Amino acid sequence: MSTATRSLLIELGTEELPPKALDELAAAFSTGICDGLKKRGIEADIANAKAYCSPRRLAVLVPAVTETQPDQTQERRGPALNAGLDAGGQPTKALIGFAQSCGVEVAQLEKLETDKGAWFVHRAVKQGQPIVSLLPEIVVEALKTLPIPRPMRWGDHDFTFVRPVHWLVMLYGEELVNGEIFGLKSDRFSRGHRFHFPAPFDVISADLYEVKLIDRRVIPDPVDRRNKVASVVMHAVNELGFEFVEPIDLVAEVSNLLEWPVAIQCMFDKEFLTVPSEALVATMQGNQKFFPVFDANGKLTDHFIGVANIESKNPAEIRRGYERVIRPRFADAKFFYDEDLKTPLAAQQEALKSVTYQQSLGSVWDKCVRVAELARVIANRVGADAGLATRAAALSKCDLLTRMVGEFPELQGVMGRYYASANGENVEVAQALDEFYKPRFAGDGVATGTIGKVLAVAERLDTLAGIFAVGQKPSGNKDPFALRRAALGLARTLIEGDLQLDLKALLTEALQLLPDAALAAGLPKGKDGKSPALDAGARRDALAKELYDFILDRLRGYYADQGVAAEPFESVRALAPADLTDFDKRLRAVVEFSKLPQAQALAAANKRIGNILRQAGGDIGTKIDPALLDAGAETDLHRVVEATAKTIAPLAAQGSYVDTLRELASLREPVDRYFDAVMVMVDDTAKRANRLALLNRLRRMFLDVADISLLPGT
Repeated sequence: MSTATRSLLIELGTEELPPKALDELAAAFSTGICDGLKKRGIEADIANAKAYCSPRRLAVLVPAVTETQPDQTQERRGPALNAGLDAGGQPTKALIGFAQSCGVEVAQLEKLETDKGAWFVHRAVKQGQPIVSLLPEIVVEALKTLPIPRPMRWGDHDFTFVRPVHWLVMLYGEELVNGEIFGLKSDRFSRGHRFHFPAPFDVISADLYEVKLIDRRVIPDPVDRRNKVASVVMHAVNELGFEFVEPIDLVAEVSNLLEWPVAIQCMFDKEFLTVPSEALVATMQGNQKFFPVFDANGKLTDHFIGVANIESKNPAEIRRGYERVIRPRFADAKFFYDEDLKTPLAAQQEALKSVTYQQSLGSVWDKCVRVAELARVIANRVGADAGLATRAAALSKCDLLTRMVGEFPELQGVMGRYYASANGENVEVAQALDEFYKPRFAGDGVATGTIGKVLAVAERLDTLAGIFAVGQKPSGNKDPFALRRAALGLARTLIEGDLQLDLKALLTEALQLLPDAALAAGLPKGKDGKSPALDAGARRDALAKELYDFILDRLRGYYADQGVAAEPFESVRALAPADLTDFDKRLRAVVEFSKLPQAQALAAANKRIGNILRQAGGDIGTKIDPALLDAGAETDLHRVVEATAKTIAPLAAQGSYVDTLRELASLREPVDRYFDAVMVMVDDTAKRANRLALLNRLRRMFLDVADISLLPGT
């Protein structure tokens, strides 16, 4: 077999691909091609394969691909030995038929013996095929794996793809690979920049693909193109005398909208700076894909940067076009803002009564009333101003009815803060109207103000309680009310905001504020189509437990992202602490304990103790009679257990769990000696009960922090 290698290039030329899906499509296409090569045993430098893409193309370059796949050893199993030969040892019809289907004589078949029996088999070696013969089917397979939620048809073709396809390049080194995909025969002619170099050009060689495209004003490497966008925008901003703060998501999206980025410095009328900057930034970035420019204090300036896909001979004309298109957007935002200011935020409360939140949960105003009561309760427990908390809750949804939020839904909360400030509301209330939405996205921080934290917790408690009660909890990948995000936001606010609250009690209180109709709505229906009679108390208890578990499920991923293993998490979860700040302290302590050399042995000992106590059954106390203890290992363990108990009692009471577990770690040696020397389940009933009490006392000392028997043991 030849060991010569060459680079392999596949390029699919299309109409403009969706920018937000482009990176995923390119990665999937590259993975599909590489998987196809591996599946067929074709050696290649897959580690250095490159996924290229631009708005008009998907391409893959795989270096060092061998010319031919290895010979393929094939084995086909036929009848079992006892079914292939008759009593006289002659071939049966089944065996003869199998041999004929393989194209050989019965005598050419081999025997395969395994633990499960013996069979006739046919073994053959199929000569490996050249890559140029295999490539078309590899490409077809790869295309079928692409994540395309809404494929298109074009012309009168039956096939579909994310966008219409216009050209196909397949090269093995300099050799054209013949094939037909999407009705297009492959050739060696790619396309450069749509305007600068519109004519097809000969790629010549797979290794020259990127260079040839760059010569024709196309940057095919998405990382290079992204860096180029960031670079030209930064240069343009620096020329204006400002620093560029890179909006990573916008840079990525813009880089997938063009092939040759050119920055254009633009300006807008300063009168628009009276509009909240968030609204201007939202329309610049979201609608027009422009880059706002901020001064050294983070204040929006009247400059912005557009990125063109052409090196124009008249860039001033492009600038005027960008400035012309942004003006009506800004004018609309200014109009909405000015009109909204004419109506106090609180005046929207009445209108909220006619906006349905959920059929069984009432209006949006009904929700605000429930949230206000929860906010009052929570504020009193954390020492915050309950009046400010209830005021913030009463105003929390009012901005949803403003013109500005109607046009820019992503500004809910932000505009509430602006309008509340303009109406003379308390500063903490205004800040809370924005902050209670935090964290808005993965990686976002929680609210910083106390009233904001209180409102964030109250809002999420009501949402979770209400939607779970009416039976619309998440299922699979469906979560229309974003309850998973709400649960994580609630947990993060409690933990990171250091709100020492009884979550279980709060969940019960949130459920108590719901109407009975909501509690009944979620009850499962029987075969007769009717729901059972509502036992409101039992229903609330069941929902509170379900909600607590649901929130802890979100915390598992939260801590996993921080590198915390599953076992420490489960060891604390087993205790179900009601206060999540306490949960966090315990977990951090267990993680530190796990690093100690004594941890594994003590975890194993706790498992053993747990098993012994479980098997013993009954009501095992912790009262120990010293007179029944045997001298040596048993009295030694009792002595150190009592001494350690006195030491850790104040530590555990103060929540000093790290220090508590460090003290408990000193018990390793006496525990090991005890199990080496003492038989727990002796015939003497009194001694057995006494020893079980000692072990129970020891185990409970650990359970004051976590169930460390769930940690990995020796």
